[in-house]
Amino acid sequence: MKSDTQGSKLLQGAFILSAAAIFSKLIGTLQKIPLQNLGGDAAFGIYNTVYPLYTILVTVAMLGLPAAISRFVAEASAAQDDQEGRRVLRLSAGITAVSGLILGVLVYTGAPVIAVWVGNSHITSALRSSAWGLAVVPLMAALRGYFQGLHNMMPTAVSQVVEQSVRVAVMIALLLYLTAAGADAAGIAAGALLGPAGGGLAGLAVMLLYWRTYRRRGLQAAMLQVPSRGKLAAAEVRPERGANARKLLAYGLPVMLGALAMPLIGLVDVFTVPRLLTGSGSSETAAMAQFGIYNRGLPLVQIVTMLATSLSVVFIPALAEAKFQRNEDLIRTRITLSLRWFWLLGLAASVGLAVLAEPVNTALYGDAAGSSAMTWLAFTAAGGTVSIISAALLQGLGAVRAPALHLLAAAALKAALNLLLVPQQGITGAAIAGVAAHLFAAALNVLLLHRQGYLRLRFADALLKPAALLAGLGLVAAAVSLAAGRAADAAGFGGGRTAALAQSLLGVLAGCAVFALGAVALRLLSENELRQLPGFGPRLADKLKKLRLFP
Repeated sequence: MKSDTQGSKLLQGAFILSAAAIFSKLIGTLQKIPLQNLGGDAAFGIYNTVYPLYTILVTVAMLGLPAAISRFVAEASAAQDDQEGRRVLRLSAGITAVSGLILGVLVYTGAPVIAVWVGNSHITSALRSSAWGLAVVPLMAALRGYFQGLHNMMPTAVSQVVEQSVRVAVMIALLLYLTAAGADAAGIAAGALLGPAGGGLAGLAVMLLYWRTYRRRGLQAAMLQVPSRGKLAAAEVRPERGANARKLLAYGLPVMLGALAMPLIGLVDVFTVPRLLTGSGSSETAAMAQFGIYNRGLPLVQIVTMLATSLSVVFIPALAEAKFQRNEDLIRTRITLSLRWFWLLGLAASVGLAVLAEPVNTALYGDAAGSSAMTWLAFTAAGGTVSIISAALLQGLGAVRAPALHLLAAAALKAALNLLLVPQQGITGAAIAGVAAHLFAAALNVLLLHRQGYLRLRFADALLKPAALLAGLGLVAAAVSLAAGRAADAAGFGGGRTAALAQSLLGVLAGCAVFALGAVALRLLSENELRQLPGFGPRLADKLKKLRLFP
């Protein structure tokens, strides 16, 4: 009975955390659109140059300790040793706080040097603004790790939503103020990058309130109980503080290194594209503006990959369970179905965004600049989605290092292709390099799954049927969008953002309809296959069956 209750609590916590992560990531992704609209392409370029660096530095500052805290606190909780869990938190919180402060000071003082490495002096002020977030966010993450170790996901979920909401509110407030004051692009971007510090402070305040409430309840419970011998014995044999620090770092550092692999492809762009654009004859301001235009498509691609990331957590425990049960057929079925469908969904999103790139660009950003680069960048959704899901599948099977190494190889390919293509084709060359890099990482993961004997894909299911479906999707979406554009022209309001928005929405709706009907008609997924997908599969199958979409 106790294990059932605990399992239910874990599932409920995972759902709460996933929902909060999706919502907060959606806020964080879509906030880039008003940034470009209010600040312009140059400020947008500076922001998208500095923010990936900030993300990397925050990951380094945390040292992987939130995951380590979660593990060791869970062990202490299982042993009913609350005092040990609190000591783990104090120790690791101290380490992360000091680490964040040191990195923050280094970034603030070393901002001119980092700007030289990037090849653009306009990012110096923005780098210094981002340093303030480094002093706050790691400590907040440590507190989140503590409550996750207690299987209480609500504090993390609430703090994530509050953090992102305040971050966007601070950013937009400063954008309005700075643009009204006539600040330049560098100043506007610096103001926007104070958002993470404001959001971090708000998230930390939420976590401290939860901690205060938890401590108060713990003290009240302790006054009513006498420590058992088991707890006293645990306290007597508790290891020294230095040993605990070594254990925490030994567990956390590999987690940190694995997390650093994820944003590497984007970091390659930061250190190569602005410098290559400047080397091709553009001024530093023009290079930042072009880099901002290049990044216009990323929020839309990130929505697709964000969905894949959120759903990927379902597959790791499901495959681990199937492997523990030695159910090889179930492993193969789940891997084959998940890869086939995420490949198809990623391709559908890529094709839809590619054919609608111009109206989407105009609707969101006010003009069609960089639409050719956005068309290419759209196809990173296909490779990125498969790369994320296949990495989760490999991790579920116990291959933890391979996906990170594959991402490192993909980042090296991205750097080489940037050096080759950006001087010739500008930001379009960078977009083509991104497509190749993400597909390369996905191909390496899929090849490893195939070599391990877990992957079965038929040529018709992997290529021929999807090609027919996607061709229909693209043609219908483009035709509907074109018809909407001509209708807007005839009505006298064509060429503006409103008309472009109508073209985009109608094209997306038409594409979704073709995708749903075509998938059923081509029998790319049966009801029985959908029910075998972990987590959401059975519920989705029930809904589709009610709509009579299955033959």
